[in-house]
Amino acid sequence: MQAQPVDFHPPAEEAACFLLPVTTTLFADRGDRFAALAKGHSLEDWLRFLGQLSKAQHAALRSLPELPLPDAGKLAQARTHGMPPLDVAERPAAWRDALRDIARLVTVDDSECSKISLENLSTADDARLEQLADLLVQGDLAADDAAVLPFVAAALQVVFTRLASQLDASQLRKLDADNVCPCCGSPAVASILRLGSAINNLRYLHCSLCNSEWNVPRAVCTTCGSDKELSLQEIEGAKGTVRAECCDGCKSYLKIVAQEKDPHVDPVADDLATLALDMLADEAGYERAGPNLLLIGAYGG
Repeated sequence: MQAQPVDFHPPAEEAACFLLPVTTTLFADRGDRFAALAKGHSLEDWLRFLGQLSKAQHAALRSLPELPLPDAGKLAQARTHGMPPLDVAERPAAWRDALRDIARLVTVDDSECSKISLENLSTADDARLEQLADLLVQGDLAADDAAVLPFVAAALQVVFTRLASQLDASQLRKLDADNVCPCCGSPAVASILRLGSAINNLRYLHCSLCNSEWNVPRAVCTTCGSDKELSLQEIEGAKGTVRAECCDGCKSYLKIVAQEKDPHVDPVADDLATLALDMLADEAGYERAGPNLLLIGAYGG
């Protein structure tokens, strides 16, 4: 694993602080990215399955109506107190419809996912589904539920992505913790160096749940805020498309993907296609700072 010094590029003043998800293309593009990454990969079957899951998310999102946001009073209170406007504990019932749509659309190869029972999800009552969502949100994961939790996560992503897309970015406020989403309060899955006229090579953290992004400075640990003892680690022979930003101060790491190296990178898909980098960071004594919700129970490696 190679270590490189972190170069510093302060955010431009005109750059957007927040990038809300583009619902018309996000999950479809992610599905395409999974398919591209799967070719010749040691985890090809699993990555292709995740591409299929992302396409099912796209279809479920298209069938969703516009969802009600918190009322004006709650939105104002969130701004005043520096809190995210969306509360994952107050999820709309539409997430259960999204889950059932996804369960119906995804076809499972028994040889790859023999322990996953989509039939149980399709027929589960509302109380059981809400229990599973609570387990996921609270991080109280039981081995018996691990196989179905990625599908629960996928459905919650659909609904909170739709909700986040309906927010007014100009009314959002950054939170005290850099690695917490200003829209829904979930942790970041990874960061991305974006291309664009106003945001060229700036870093945005990508939410693990609602797919929103928020600008953070480079060369700063997103976990502890330290600007010292940072290094970028990558797999020997890699081209810098995906690296792990490691902090020796708090011993955490989070991956960073670069559009400059590949304009098609996706923080969620490219993260799951580089699990070898997680293994190397773990062996070096670093702990991952944010989850990938599609990984829970889906891969035993």
